[in-house]
Amino acid sequence: MTIIELWLPILIVAVATFVLSFIVWAILTHHNKDVAFCPQQDQILGFISTSGIEPGRYMFPNCADRKDWKDPQVVEAFNKGPWGVIDIWPAKPNMGRNMLLTVTYFFIVAVIVGYLTRLAVPAGADFMNVFQVSFTAALLAHVLGGAPEGVWFGKRPRFFLTDAFDGLLYSLATALIFAAMWPQVAPVATP
Repeated sequence: MTIIELWLPILIVAVATFVLSFIVWAILTHHNKDVAFCPQQDQILGFISTSGIEPGRYMFPNCADRKDWKDPQVVEAFNKGPWGVIDIWPAKPNMGRNMLLTVTYFFIVAVIVGYLTRLAVPAGADFMNVFQVSFTAALLAHVLGGAPEGVWFGKRPRFFLTDAFDGLLYSLATALIFAAMWPQVAPVATP
């Protein structure tokens, strides 16, 4: 069996997980409290818009050169805090572009899950065998993939949990589709 034989389940998984992500973010409300409201929003927006800060990710306190980490003022700032990360975007989010990138991500995950499952499970395997392998592979991408970034850049515990819930849904959908559509062994023709 080749990965090409899995083109239909891969496409269905990509579309299904994209639709699930739309439902999770646009209809369900469990992400509403993942990001807190900034009480000094007007002052912060005013500062950022007039400061000339370029789009990017900024961590504070920080220093421009590693050799400055021993500077007493830098050490004091690091010890005193506050600590944080701020992302500055160049413009309002482009929903069309972001949706296309999201469905592309789900397609790439579906291809990789299909590939790994194909390596581990032969055509004609039973439902649960395909489900277990594809679910585990999908779980690695959808639940654990972003964890280190969240740990190091201050993702709130609640956001970890809601993202894990979403990833569990995507992984279940992926595994159910692959298991239900897994290629069967072609019957051997008898003379």
